[in-house]
Amino acid sequence: MNSAINVEIHNRTLIIAFFYVTLVRTLSVIRLKGQADRRLRAGHQWIYSNEVNTDATPLKQFNAGDQVIVETAHGKPIGVAMINPNTLICGRLVSRSTDTVLNKSTIVHRLKIALSLREMSYPEPYYRLVFGDSDGLSGLVVDRFGDILVVQISTAGIERLKDEVIEALQEVVKPSAILMKNDGKMRNVEGLDTYVEEVFGHVPEVVYLKENDVLFQAPVWDGQKTGWFYDHRENRKTMQTFCSGKRVLDVFSYVGGWGVQAAAAGATDVTFIDASEAALDHVEANLALNQYEGESNLMQGDAFEAMNALIEEKQRFDVVVMDPPAFIARRKDIKAGEGAYHRANQLAMRLVAKGGILVSGSCSMHLETGRLHDIVRSNSRQLERFSQLIYRGTQAPDHPVHPAIPETEYLKALFYRVHNNMGL
Repeated sequence: MNSAINVEIHNRTLIIAFFYVTLVRTLSVIRLKGQADRRLRAGHQWIYSNEVNTDATPLKQFNAGDQVIVETAHGKPIGVAMINPNTLICGRLVSRSTDTVLNKSTIVHRLKIALSLREMSYPEPYYRLVFGDSDGLSGLVVDRFGDILVVQISTAGIERLKDEVIEALQEVVKPSAILMKNDGKMRNVEGLDTYVEEVFGHVPEVVYLKENDVLFQAPVWDGQKTGWFYDHRENRKTMQTFCSGKRVLDVFSYVGGWGVQAAAAGATDVTFIDASEAALDHVEANLALNQYEGESNLMQGDAFEAMNALIEEKQRFDVVVMDPPAFIARRKDIKAGEGAYHRANQLAMRLVAKGGILVSGSCSMHLETGRLHDIVRSNSRQLERFSQLIYRGTQAPDHPVHPAIPETEYLKALFYRVHNNMGL
């Protein structure tokens, strides 16, 4: 009986292998222009539409989400890519072997590798499980909240493989529920519809997580992105060391990722500023989850106006956290975005008490760390403050940086101690 079962399994394996080999052999080809393969050979995974030899291989012949073999200008194969002929980034390598396509088997293998990194980094299942290109799954983000997964797909190639992604997650993680939070801006660029839906199990309006031993509820259905931002985990942990017995201001607080952790670390007074009344409701709930007994002040409205109001009241805080949304979404926004970072950090610095701490954060990939430091330095001179950079933070290990893809390194958190001028 066992022998017959083994034979049947062996035969099915051969059939599946034959199917995928046949699939790869029938893939169409895109050919690159001369020297356009340099970046790919250095390790990058993206192909831009102006790098494709469209005379030899017109992009319009392909459908969004097709997998194709990529060749150099001389016809030498480089690997397999997902393609979208309608976008600037028209190709994303999924394999450097022409014998491998992205399918459920490949996704399962890469999910296991991604999971092993998170499990060696964190003792509990609260983290970003998949971080796109850095985990070999370009266009896929998965955040884990215990046994609940929130998934975001941002490319046509991964959207076409949605069922395979769901099945692979069920096999590797065995979650109780999966929510597809497919409402990001990148989907519009890729020509994809937006939607939010349960695809497995039941996902409540809010889910629970623990970060740095602090409890939170996250609004995964209606909140920003997946409902939570795990990327600043290590920076928040560092921030906690400065908060015991202090007054803290959390600007652009969202649901209180920074301020609630300051409260849990012993801050006596925490003020939260956010434009969303719903987000501040979650702040209040998160303070209650952690049984905070200190003073809290929730300010709903424009952050710039709120900071100006606090300055007029001559308020000062021992720790000020400035962690705004991405003011620079695209390269063309750099000038205007840097102006916004300058104004935000100047107001924040004016609210720092003598000898206090300013945490200046940015999630804008197009704002380099050195440029953010220049902005804070410029504010120090204009306000006649003496600032000392005491810590440089970046994204947590569950947001690994691909060494050949600078776009995966985006997060910054610079900590400064701020004094009066001291004559220097």
